[in-house]
Amino acid sequence: MDPFTYSPRGRADSTSSSASRGSKVLLRQRLTQLLTRIDDMSSDDEASEEVTRSLDEVFQLCGRFIPTEPFRLHMVTWNVATAEPPEDVASLLQLDVQPPTDLYVIGLQEVNATPVRFISDLLGEDSWSHIFMDTLAPRGFVKVSSIRMQGLLLLIFAKQIHLPYIRKIQTTYTRTGIFGYWGNKGGVSVRFSFYGHMVCFLNCHLAAHMNYALQRVDEFEYILESQDFDITDTPHILDHKAVFCLGDLNFRISDHGLHFIRSSINSGRLHLLWSRDQLTMMKKNEPFLQEFEEGPLNFRPTYKFDRNSDTYDSSGKKRKPAWTDRILWRIKPKTFLSEDDEDDNDEKTSICTEDGIDEYPLHVSQDKYTSDMSYGVSDHKPVIATFTVELRKHFDTPLVHISPLGVWCGDHDALLSYTIQEDFMSSTWDWIGLYKVGFRSAFDYETFVWVREDDLPEINEVIKISVDKDGIPLLGGQYILGYYSTNMQSIVGLSASFHILESKNAVLEGLVPENINGLNK
Repeated sequence: MDPFTYSPRGRADSTSSSASRGSKVLLRQRLTQLLTRIDDMSSDDEASEEVTRSLDEVFQLCGRFIPTEPFRLHMVTWNVATAEPPEDVASLLQLDVQPPTDLYVIGLQEVNATPVRFISDLLGEDSWSHIFMDTLAPRGFVKVSSIRMQGLLLLIFAKQIHLPYIRKIQTTYTRTGIFGYWGNKGGVSVRFSFYGHMVCFLNCHLAAHMNYALQRVDEFEYILESQDFDITDTPHILDHKAVFCLGDLNFRISDHGLHFIRSSINSGRLHLLWSRDQLTMMKKNEPFLQEFEEGPLNFRPTYKFDRNSDTYDSSGKKRKPAWTDRILWRIKPKTFLSEDDEDDNDEKTSICTEDGIDEYPLHVSQDKYTSDMSYGVSDHKPVIATFTVELRKHFDTPLVHISPLGVWCGDHDALLSYTIQEDFMSSTWDWIGLYKVGFRSAFDYETFVWVREDDLPEINEVIKISVDKDGIPLLGGQYILGYYSTNMQSIVGLSASFHILESKNAVLEGLVPENINGLNK
């Protein structure tokens, strides 16, 4: 049942998060100085005066301290060279890493896009999306968004707990292949608000071959400038507070010969190649590239390998190894809040007070930048980057509170209630889905109901809706209700998990066999 078939450790700071850390250090210093001075004072009055003065200063410092929360981001870029996915992607996703991951961002290039295969994938999820969803869903991750342009595929997964705080999702793409009309090269992007912070992820596949470094730079700049979104505060990629770019950027190693490159790799002297990496060289002359950060290239070049091996290209062409596959990030420079902006500040790119302290800081630290040599289905090796993103939440309350009412069972209609807790662009095209625990995406529901259609709800109004028993699973189990906003393209409210009882009538009438819907009873 589909509602739409019926119609519908490099480091970068956004602002003065370092100032917050500095405030804590200064606070300790002031308290230490106060204790020392009190010991040296001759009278109680003098000590009292010094305590009062010092505490005033301490309270001022405390007011400037802005607490943040850490989130872990795991990113993968991989040119899969039209190959089918391997049987296991667990090591690629580092599933058991501590602290646990909050967001997965996976950018693929050269996904099989022959006409027959591409049309087949449009009718359902492609094989790469399937394996990532099958791997992540049992661990509580839900696909937030995806976009595909021929062989380019970008997937975003989030821990279920974060879903109500991922809002205003939009996607777009730019073609740069064959005079800009063909999508074998270009960029696809997903942008959204994460706890009120505007972030954008861009997956690129740029022009190939050694001599096209300048064209690659031009294509990258064109993609950054041409992509736009229907969001007032962040209409372009570089308007976002944090931008992460990943993909087969196709930059090569210039000047050095094949023998020198391979001997440097085999001897572990990768630093001898860094200065001739084309992206590193281009950054010296391109101001927009200088705004992007990248971790050190302390892993072997990821292109080009013989398939199913760790051997660099042994064909007659003997292509030189290169770091073609990269992950970059950019933090938007801070801006200062003017009086005209104070009443329109729900989701800004970077807002600072008059003393230069960001009220909603975002800080990015890269924890790991490496490749995984264990995968051999492609002539590229996947590249992995993990980040710690520290931020202060703009909000921590879901837009919608939703809950089941009474006992749920397939023997009778069920009841749910929802309440709009904060004004947003709700619509009569919004719907509430019933999801089995471990669901894969917002559209992986068992059944759904439309929200009230006669008029839009008031804030804090409790609305009750009936769910037809025919849509309630006969076998029962653990389920969740989710409110999907059509305008925001995301789930903006989730219930706690609850138990649906097995249908007694179905068992008595023999409608629940040993195997139903592919599941063993």
